[in-house]
Amino acid sequence: MSLPSLKESIQAYGLDAKKSLGQHFLLDPGICARIVTLGGDLTGRSVVEIGPGPGGLTRALLDSPASRVDAVEIDERAWPLLEELAGHYPDRLHIIRQDALKLDAASLAPAPRQIIANLPYNVATPLLVGWLRQAHSWERLSLMFQLEVAERICAEPDTSAYGRLAVLAQWCASCSVALRIPPGAFSPPPKVHSAVAVLIPHAEQPAPELFRAMERVTAAAFGQRRKMLRSSLKSIGGEALLDAAGIEPTRRAETLSVAEFGRLAELHLARSRA
Repeated sequence: MSLPSLKESIQAYGLDAKKSLGQHFLLDPGICARIVTLGGDLTGRSVVEIGPGPGGLTRALLDSPASRVDAVEIDERAWPLLEELAGHYPDRLHIIRQDALKLDAASLAPAPRQIIANLPYNVATPLLVGWLRQAHSWERLSLMFQLEVAERICAEPDTSAYGRLAVLAQWCASCSVALRIPPGAFSPPPKVHSAVAVLIPHAEQPAPELFRAMERVTAAAFGQRRKMLRSSLKSIGGEALLDAAGIEPTRRAETLSVAEFGRLAELHLARSRA
């Protein structure tokens, strides 16, 4: 039995995007194929996809040489459609009926593994931060966000988009905006443009306790980003911490490089252990 077209599958199962789940279905096969190419050569790779919906991107992943695809979907309305698709790829496509926010995605499949996904907009940022905590587990992450979020991930210091997300992401990975996508490519069209950010984790990753220290430092620094660092970091050491790092206490968070934040995180961790 041949695989029905994506349009036929959507019609057969009456599937439509649900606003409460942040869904915007990407149905253009050409764009889906371009997103998959951002993962590089997927031969022998395990790929985790979050929020496959009707399976447009899933089909493109299955057309690639990826060894297996784990599709994580919380929306039970999409399960029958995805199960039909899995029936045509019984050894490669695995449907994971769980909430991605509560899932250890790295435990799903063997390495080398990647994430390639059109993320639900309402949970995209917390998902990314969770994956950064285990960046050593991933070869690459090719993730679609609202354009504004993708630009925040890749922003440089001393720009309005530079903030906590940029520091955490660039501390753990090289980041780039690889593909911009207009609203009309989606059903229904979102009110904003979208973009795929590609993150390639660094070979060396911070230990979990150092990552937590960086989360505390950046939360304090950017939580009051208009204030001087001596004020915004007062709760975690203030001027003493800044002096030890060789950073002027009158500077503001958005002027610090990722490396400078790294020094602050290391010192904060060392002081918390003392």
